[in-house]
Amino acid sequence: MKGWLGISLGDVTGVGPEVALKAIAAEAAADDIRYLLIGDEMLLTRLSHSLSLHLSLQKFTGYRNRGRFFTVNPAGGESLPENLPAGSPPAARASVVWLRDGGERCLRGELDALVTAPVNKESIIHAGHKFVGQTEFLSELAGAQRTAMMLLGMDERGRWLRVALATVHIAIKSVPEKLTAEKIMLTIELAAQACRDLGLSRARIAVAGLNPHAGEGGQFGDEEITTIAPAVLAAQKKGFDAVGPLSGDTIFYHALKGGFDAVVAMYHDQGLAPLKAVAFDSGINWTLGLPFIRTSPDHGTAYDIAGRGIANPGSMIAAIRLAKQLAAKPAKSVGLSSL
Repeated sequence: MKGWLGISLGDVTGVGPEVALKAIAAEAAADDIRYLLIGDEMLLTRLSHSLSLHLSLQKFTGYRNRGRFFTVNPAGGESLPENLPAGSPPAARASVVWLRDGGERCLRGELDALVTAPVNKESIIHAGHKFVGQTEFLSELAGAQRTAMMLLGMDERGRWLRVALATVHIAIKSVPEKLTAEKIMLTIELAAQACRDLGLSRARIAVAGLNPHAGEGGQFGDEEITTIAPAVLAAQKKGFDAVGPLSGDTIFYHALKGGFDAVVAMYHDQGLAPLKAVAFDSGINWTLGLPFIRTSPDHGTAYDIAGRGIANPGSMIAAIRLAKQLAAKPAKSVGLSSL
């Protein structure tokens, strides 16, 4: 590792800056990694003081800086006005600038990994940007066409659930037409690679059906027959330990019990609903297939509690820990060079 982990602060009218500062304060004693907080420097200083974290934040001037915690504002160096309303355009636009800066630093090889704090898609769109999500933004920035979103988290008994999504931020009515055997096959491959990156002893992948009871042999839709089953068969022929399509109402139960190492879900809420039920406060969003490591807490901006100092940093801590774990491996061993 180079010893640098970047954190883009996301929407400052949400809880991103708060959970970022709380998380690095909690992780400070774990290692000697240096943190680059990409966002509003003055806001971070004020917030660290108000939260009584006593972090020694320094202005970033170069990667030879000595210290642990650094701030950099690529948005012209100007601080945002205080007490902006939730989802305000200046905050939304700044969050995109900071996200881009973090991605570009990773692409230049300056950071070991990027952890992204939450942004608000609606606010960014209203501020004048075409924006689908951070996953899609970073994939386009990197020119990476073979990417997928994985969500993972652990329950109170130490059992992990790992879910990769074949489709992400699209309307439910669009899922059947957007779902292809190629996308499912890619998601299976990336999920299996993720299991290897995590050091798991196997990579057994369960593939969910799209329709209730996996279609009941075509009675409730035929996507399982025409699209999903052929993708699973193709994956098996390539040597992947994949099974399916399996009914979405039981697949996550068996995965949590240890029957599978990861699940490939067909659409966003099919995968995220069970994941958040298992690990609401500690879930992680991991973008598979990028040429750099990117993780994120699995929650939104939480405008309703922002500024009150009560945000739970558990998910951000988990995202930072996973980023550090992955960064400690050689690039070729985490599947970055071939995807």
